[in-house]
Amino acid sequence: MDIVLEIFDTFLFDRLYAKYLPATSSTLLAHNAGNNATFAFLSMPQAPIKFQAASQFLHLEPSAWAYMSAWPRDTIWRQTLSLYLITWIFGILVYFVFAGLSYLFIFDHATFTHPKYLRNQVRLEIQQTMISMPIMAVFTAPFFVAEVRGHAKLYDAPSDAPSALYNLLQFPFFICFTDLFIYWIHRGLHHPKVYKTLHKPHHKWIMPTPFASHAFHPLDGFAQSLPYHIFPFIFPLQKFAYVALFAFINMWTIFILATMADDGEYVANSPIINGAACHTMHHLYFNYNYGQFTTLWDRLGGSYRKPNDELFRRESKMSKQEWERQSKEMETIVKEVEGDDERSYGDEARRIQKKVI
Repeated sequence: MDIVLEIFDTFLFDRLYAKYLPATSSTLLAHNAGNNATFAFLSMPQAPIKFQAASQFLHLEPSAWAYMSAWPRDTIWRQTLSLYLITWIFGILVYFVFAGLSYLFIFDHATFTHPKYLRNQVRLEIQQTMISMPIMAVFTAPFFVAEVRGHAKLYDAPSDAPSALYNLLQFPFFICFTDLFIYWIHRGLHHPKVYKTLHKPHHKWIMPTPFASHAFHPLDGFAQSLPYHIFPFIFPLQKFAYVALFAFINMWTIFILATMADDGEYVANSPIINGAACHTMHHLYFNYNYGQFTTLWDRLGGSYRKPNDELFRRESKMSKQEWERQSKEMETIVKEVEGDDERSYGDEARRIQKKVI
């Protein structure tokens, strides 16, 4: 995360901290220069602070703003605030960009007509996300701060890896490690003692859209992200690989709710990959398919449920008969797991159906 922080410092935060938390010397320079920032930059003596680049493969020359704040880049309070804002604000930006694109170009809008699609569902999904993300960022930022301050096993040069082969193996290793622990965390969140408090808000969406990807209770979302944050403190991970994997995770979380072909059929019908069809089964029938990336741990844990064949054929997937069958089984399971169904369905699906069909 130090690479990401350096980029944000260079192009955004240096200037903001210099403006709102100025160093005494910079304040005097600005005053003597008649508030002429250009003159202040040229008049500044050689900076006593030397910044160390986050990576030998990325060189960003600090501007004069980097030396003009009372909080230098390596101040823990500045790092904490910056990483919190990146996690929250940039996280929201990524959420809207990828969920929005997926919603517009990949997600099957005929899902609006499903009898279990909620009234105003997209608005409710976004609302839950906007409440959860700043709180999840509070719990996440300390992990990033610890990484930036050198407590993780992140390395820069490929030659610093335990072996040359590890530079390739770290990717499947990361996926396998996180898949295992997310499975058990997710399954644990379905335990009756915690489900209604923590995980039920995410299962409000029986037929989720891409905007449900981050619509969790804050502690639920953070709990399921823990394996991602813990991994680099236990095992070596190359810095750029770390950034790439986090980008992949966010895209996977969104697209797992939207990867349908334009004709309404699910793209992946794999016995190994825990794709969108598997996740649809999880939201419909609750106690199956807890895995994040693969079906391995569901198979070993006895919780795997093969997606219905009907989901891969548009004519049957969108049929009234299939929807009625899904709804009937889902209602039985909801009664067992949650008790009375508190969701608000109503006539929204029927209203939109006239526009879609």
